[in-house]
Amino acid sequence: MLQGFKAFLLRGNVVDMAVGIVVGAAFGTVVTSFVKDLLTPLIAALVKQPDFSKVAFTINGSKFMIGSFINELISFLLIATAVYFFVVMPMTRLVARFSPPAPSATKKCPECLSDIPIDAKRCAFCTSVVTA
Repeated sequence: MLQGFKAFLLRGNVVDMAVGIVVGAAFGTVVTSFVKDLLTPLIAALVKQPDFSKVAFTINGSKFMIGSFINELISFLLIATAVYFFVVMPMTRLVARFSPPAPSATKKCPECLSDIPIDAKRCAFCTSVVTA
């Protein structure tokens, strides 16, 4: 019974997932600090209000803390932007650079060297018979 559990834990995908979670948590801390300590004060300097948490309105005695929501929305947008530009875009470029090219849907005609569909039995340009 324990041998199966041990084999499950030592499989590559479980270990990879654990490493991904640890790195993701550490990266989340870095991005949150980046947004809280650098980007949010920059926005506060631009709009001349350091914190939106005090912005609220009242309807029939109910207080709506819209400023807190604005703070969280700005933080979310800044975190999403940072993740996109510093993780998603570089990884997309890296994967595209090292992935094999897609198989071609055409081949060259041996007679006229025109591009013809891969399943063609006769060239559409010179009408010569094309062997497989």
